[in-house]
Amino acid sequence: MKSLMKIVVVAIGLFSISATAMVENKYALSKNYSVSIIGTSNLHGWNESVKTVTGSCNISWNQDGSFDLEKLYMSMEVSSIKSTEGGIMDRNTYKALKADNYPEIIFSLASPVKAEASANSISAKGFLTIAGVTKPITMQVKIALQGQGNLTVEGAQTIKMTDYGITPPTALFGTLKTGDVITINFKTSFTQTAN
Repeated sequence: MKSLMKIVVVAIGLFSISATAMVENKYALSKNYSVSIIGTSNLHGWNESVKTVTGSCNISWNQDGSFDLEKLYMSMEVSSIKSTEGGIMDRNTYKALKADNYPEIIFSLASPVKAEASANSISAKGFLTIAGVTKPITMQVKIALQGQGNLTVEGAQTIKMTDYGITPPTALFGTLKTGDVITINFKTSFTQTAN
């Protein structure tokens, strides 16, 4: 009889654990994204778009609809950056970002982020690596959920190029000199993949 009671207690314990356990799902960055870099110069403002971006994230969903963003990784291909100023600016950008040695700009989440079911924004702490230099960064981003199958992440982050050892690029034989401060705008969508 005691053995039967132990089995029942263990079974109840396992049921309780499984009822509250989180379900972790893997997501991949969909092709529906836009990433741009906006800056200033002594002549006028300029804009660059990042054409090739890859990424993934892991999300644990809770019974109450809240979730934990466990992991997030995004990689932007430097050689896919295209400027409104044309090919000369593109090449100067690649040179400034040391694309031959560091072909990617990378963001990775530093620690999991907890979000309530009704949350429409989160504060994400992570590491941003540009031109081989990695710095901690905190971003306030907007999120939108479409069930558990799709997560949209949108935001903007201002940084100084010199913080990453980058000499702001120039164009037009040096007559166009870019400012140190740039803003990275992003709107991305992650879609659930098979676990």
